[in-house]
Amino acid sequence: MSEFEMDKSVNVFGDPLISCSEDPITGFFRDGCCNTNDQDLGSHTVCIEATQAFLEFSRFKGNDLSTPMPDFGFPGLKAGDRWCLCAARWLEAHEQGMAPRVHLSRTHIKALEIIPLEVLKGYAADLN
Repeated sequence: MSEFEMDKSVNVFGDPLISCSEDPITGFFRDGCCNTNDQDLGSHTVCIEATQAFLEFSRFKGNDLSTPMPDFGFPGLKAGDRWCLCAARWLEAHEQGMAPRVHLSRTHIKALEIIPLEVLKGYAADLN
């Protein structure tokens, strides 16, 4: 596989991956999906629904997701926005009781290499 090819676009259930967010545009490839490949060292595979508490937690941990960075085309996130988050950051937030809800149908299967599915299901925004 070439370094620019994406891994298969599949969610945690083995179904086709659904777009996480087009506004703001998200994903390692900025394609709206939580797609990944070997170049995505952060594994930006978990589609979250941001909360103010999580955004503050992330800023405190050194990853300010709420401040716009126009030079990088990043508008800054606000509560309610969906975003492809690094799986390890989500797990860290979970361990600190600060994890935001996740959209499993929009979360890449590679996230399961870091986070057990049963843990993710406890935060699912899209399970009935």
